Formats: sequence, structure tokens, C-alpha cells
Amino acid sequence: MTLPGRSAGDSAAGSLGWVTSRSEGAWDRAAQGYARQEHLELQAVRRALDFTQPRFDERLLDVATGTGIVLRELARRSTRPAEAVGVDTSPAMLARLGALPTGWHAQHGDATRLPFASASFDVATVAYLLQLLDAADRGAALAELHRVVRPAGRLVLVTVWSARPAARAALDGLARVAPATSAGLRTHDPRAELARAGWRLERAAALHHGYPSLVVLARRVALSQAGSSPPRASRKAE
Repeated sequence: MTLPGRSAGDSAAGSLGWVTSRSEGAWDRAAQGYARQEHLELQAVRRALDFTQPRFDERLLDVATGTGIVLRELARRSTRPAEAVGVDTSPAMLARLGALPTGWHAQHGDATRLPFASASFDVATVAYLLQLLDAADRGAALAELHRVVRPAGRLVLVTVWSARPAARAALDGLARVAPATSAGLRTHDPRAELARAGWRLERAAALHHGYPSLVVLARRVALSQAGSSPPRASRKAE
């Protein structure tokens, strides 16, 4: 995806599509220009926070926090958690996070090996990460999130996706033919994986302003219950 006012060649330094999650050095190089494309993530991030509505007495984890768009938007809200933690694999991204409210902090960490005790968060958010991972790493990340979120806790995911088949085909085609600049635009619907990983689906919305995105809210259940009953939310996004 080319950013407004920039050529396709220039977009690599700021586009979500430029790097994959496992190339940490590339994310470090992307950090300086990454904020230029955050307006394309903003609508989906705001909807994710509307879905989860963390309370003051809850502890929130933001995985793949990047330069902090989720935490910044959350900090602007009148109701926000007393404690929030951002995690990212890129030190350069974290260095651009800026000041956080008292009681919030960010640290280095990998979504597939989260450096936290089990059942230590009430809410977790993950924006624009899962479509970058292969199936094995997505499974590991969802298992880690299930481990660190408390029973009945909430998870909100944002991925690149469109309810329009033609748009999905175009995004996936771009990611396939130009992986060096567009790998992050590969679409992914995580709902089936969530259900298998111990999450009960509650809400979903497909958004088309900025990056075409799917926002999914799920609640943690015991792994023995995963897939044992129909999810409360249908597979059709709002």
C-alpha cells in the first residue's frame, strides 16, 4: 500500500507492509518513518478499544505495541486502566513510544514467548501482528496470550482483512507478488484459530477506512471448552 503523497518506492520506509515480524532489524530501520502511516491504523485501533473498554482496576497488555498507537489512544480516554504494559521485539520502535501515564511501561518481548507470569492480565490487545506470522507462530502467540490473560479475560485482535472478496484477493495478490514492500498487507481472519485456542468469540467488525481491517473481541475460556459450543458472535463481521 502506497502512502498518500509518496511513491511506491518511497512507501517501504513507512508502510505496514514493509517487513515481517521476524525481521527485527528491519523493524528497527522502519521505526523512524513508521508513524507516517499510523493514520491508516487509527479507525481500527479506536474500534478495538471501544470493544474492550478496559476499566481503571484492570491490567492491560498491548502486544506488538510498536511506536505506541494503541497505548496513546487509550491514554486519551477518560476511563483507562491504572496499569498497562506494551511489548515489542524492536528496541527502536519502543524508543519512539514517548511518555506514558504513571503506572504504564513498555519492554522488549516476543509474542511467542511473553515474559510474564500466567494469568497476570485482564485485557490484551494485538494490532496488526497476526497476519505477519506463519501458522506455527500464530498458534504460539495465541497460546501465550491464553496463558497470560486471566480466566474470563478479554482479547482484542486487529488484522488486515476485508469483507469484500475482491479486496482480499487484491491485498493477498499484492503481498504475494511484492513481498519486499507489501508482506504486511496479507489478509488474515483469526476467528477459527481463536476458537481452537481457548477463546470465545464475542464481537467482530470489518472496517474499510485506512487499512482494510478486521477487529475481533474474544473472551478467555478453559481449553477444554474451546470449540465445545457455538460462539456468541457469528462469523459474519458487523
